[in-house]
Amino acid sequence: MIEIEACTEQEPPLPKDIPCADGTSAFGGLYPSLRAFREHVFPGVTESRWNDWRWQIANRVLDVDTVEKVLGYSRAGSMPLGKGLPMAVTPYYLGVAAVAGSTALRRCIEPTIHEFVMDPSEAEDPLGEEGHTAVPGIVHRYPDRVLFLVTDYCSTYCRYCTRSRLVGKGGRRHDTRKWKRGIEYIRANPAVRDVLLSGGDPLTMPDDRLDWLLTELRTIPHVEIIRIGSKVPAVLPQRITPELTAMLRKHHPLFISLHFAHPDELTAQTVRACAMLADAGIPLGSQTVLLKGVNDEVETMKRLMHGLLKARVRPYYLYQCDPIPGSAHFRTRVEKGLEIIQGLRGHTSGYAVPSYVIDAPGGGGKIPLLPEYYVGRDKGNVLLRNYEGRLFTYPDPEPSAVITGAALTENAQ
Repeated sequence: MIEIEACTEQEPPLPKDIPCADGTSAFGGLYPSLRAFREHVFPGVTESRWNDWRWQIANRVLDVDTVEKVLGYSRAGSMPLGKGLPMAVTPYYLGVAAVAGSTALRRCIEPTIHEFVMDPSEAEDPLGEEGHTAVPGIVHRYPDRVLFLVTDYCSTYCRYCTRSRLVGKGGRRHDTRKWKRGIEYIRANPAVRDVLLSGGDPLTMPDDRLDWLLTELRTIPHVEIIRIGSKVPAVLPQRITPELTAMLRKHHPLFISLHFAHPDELTAQTVRACAMLADAGIPLGSQTVLLKGVNDEVETMKRLMHGLLKARVRPYYLYQCDPIPGSAHFRTRVEKGLEIIQGLRGHTSGYAVPSYVIDAPGGGGKIPLLPEYYVGRDKGNVLLRNYEGRLFTYPDPEPSAVITGAALTENAQ
């Protein structure tokens, strides 16, 4: 039990327990509901305080011992924290893992000794972002868009984080001086039409600071769209408030890329948070990292993608796990990703099939991968393999043959 100062405010009527997105009970672990989890692990904390995103951030769990006490002692070789990526998890997300009995979510948040097993192919900055950093916080890798790293803070740190070298280092959650340099760079480069705000997690910032940043970007004529990358709806859905969505809708066209790893994350509260963003006119896309022991089965991935669509979130990318130091225990073979795409394509609606990509080490950008649907050519036809493994032909003659045939027909007339 985590010691929390007792709260004396009046407890409002308790809502129904938060179920999984498909309407079934989330119980599979040590607690029958999030309410039961809260009452046992955070006694004296009212429902209204629990649903305050600031309380959730202020009371993040920062030590492995507490995670083990709550979820049960692990046999996966949990470890004390060192100098690497710190551990932090919101009480809400820890509760979701406890209620669902989710080994998958536990792997995402609990440090293990495997993080000390380094492979020569791994790198602190596998995507070569440092080499494409134009000014502090601005990564300019593609011609018409930039990545704007606006904070190093997340409410929950994923153990496979691509930017584990940067996040959670105790820096400032928002640095206006740094932001101004980034804004000046964007203003001075008219080719930049698309700005992606990331970090860290931009939605952990207060409304007024995020509003200021978006307003400044909107004064730049050549910035057409702004995107935000966030895992907040999955780990801190309380953050999505009417005030936040009202502020965000002022800055359209605005897109948000959400990070989901497993269908257990799709609680009713998370689905409600996504609905609030969608109702504000914000297109939502999902980015999922392929992770061994988390989501590396076709049926798990299908449940996640179907749940996202029901939450009005379009599956966008499925990423091969980046080779950051100590990530081998998370990485699957590339063939596993192709197998999952093949298990989705044709077996479910196209909207539920993300693009499987590798973000090429060294700064090569996102490279899509597909199973071998294109078999080859047979004279004037293309040979294709469908999702069932059956072969089909598509007429695709050489252009010269088409022109010759058309000329013969014209002469005959």
